[in-house]
Amino acid sequence: MEWQACLDEYQKLIIRMSTPRVVIDNAACTTATIVKVDSARRHGTLLDAVQVLTDLNLSIQKAYISSDGQWFMDVFHVTDLNGNKLTDESVISYIEQSIETTYPDRSRGFNGLTALELTGTDRVGLLSEVFAVLADLQCNVVDAKVWTHNGRIASLIYVKDCNSGSPIEDSQQIDRIKARLRNVLRGDNDIRSAKTSVSMALTHTERRLHQMMFADCDYERKHVLQCGVDSPVVNVQNWTERGYLVVNVQCKDRTKLLFDVVCTLTDMLYVVFHASINTSGDKAYLEFYIRHTDGTPISSEPERHRVIQCLQAAIERRASEGIRLELCTSDRQGLLTDVTRTFRENGLNVTRAEISTAMSVAMNVFYVTDVTGSRADPEIIESVRHKIGLGNLKVKELPFRYHQMAERPEEQGIGVGGAVLVSLGSLVRKNLYNLGLIKSCS
Repeated sequence: MEWQACLDEYQKLIIRMSTPRVVIDNAACTTATIVKVDSARRHGTLLDAVQVLTDLNLSIQKAYISSDGQWFMDVFHVTDLNGNKLTDESVISYIEQSIETTYPDRSRGFNGLTALELTGTDRVGLLSEVFAVLADLQCNVVDAKVWTHNGRIASLIYVKDCNSGSPIEDSQQIDRIKARLRNVLRGDNDIRSAKTSVSMALTHTERRLHQMMFADCDYERKHVLQCGVDSPVVNVQNWTERGYLVVNVQCKDRTKLLFDVVCTLTDMLYVVFHASINTSGDKAYLEFYIRHTDGTPISSEPERHRVIQCLQAAIERRASEGIRLELCTSDRQGLLTDVTRTFRENGLNVTRAEISTAMSVAMNVFYVTDVTGSRADPEIIESVRHKIGLGNLKVKELPFRYHQMAERPEEQGIGVGGAVLVSLGSLVRKNLYNLGLIKSCS
């Protein structure tokens, strides 16, 4: 049986080699918690790590990604949304266990629900019509996310049957739901591009929304800069000698920014070999060295242009335009229909929405503008609040995303406006410095 013992040891070795190793250090840096991830190079490993951190609403102030052969070392400087280091042991333990899971489940607990995927042309009042149809078809919306970008809308809505509380599995009922929603999405002029689908498959909601909008080619459409959104600057250059495409991004800093960029690169089948992410004030500066998953470089000009378009779209999709309204009240059948109808009747357009329900309490967030995409009139907002309930619907400022620190001298002047192509040797030395001498946070 010696061969069996040897085989068991070999399998254990393979598992240890393929499983990411996580070290969390609260002593090395005075301003942030350091999360170091050491792993074999597997497509999607970087995204898995970033996804864990962003799902916890942590701010990634800095990050360094470097590869050596078939191994990756990722270092993240993270804080909570108030700029504090992580001290909750349960959060630290969750990060370690989640990242170290070889094949993580990122479905976020949507078992027992039916997922509705909708894409089409956005228009004022569309969300109100969608929720009205679902209420009429006896579908209870438990969770949902809605994004709009460049005149398009993508939504992932999790529902269950109002009467039984079970997922909707009857094929005839599913066909009715799809047909009714498709008619709503089509409106009068979107016969071809309106799409509806029903899925029992579990997926990460926000990654799926990126995939849906990417498949809908929102990045190719006429650019419509949304209210209050600063257009990101993306520059891409070929480094032929080293076989890399060098991607530089400069934009306004916000939560989940790194996830949006890495998610898009991953789903476009690119691998990040080296990267440096820095934030200064309310600005973020990201630099990536990428190749195709098969190791080949990117050479054509159309592909380079497509990378720029897709990254700009990925950053803008989640941009928090409009006034943020938070609804917290007892859940009931038709609640979303009534609320979104009130928005529509008062000339408010929902540009993004996050719907959730817990313990029979609805906790919903809406971003609204006027019908032209401009900032909504405060008097109209107050009128809507009175109709829905002043204690239920509140106007919220955007959360404090990053700890505001005085800029250090070495952080001054970082920028990608000129997209200066640096050498890989310089980048690697910088990353190794940060990896090996992590106590220096400057």
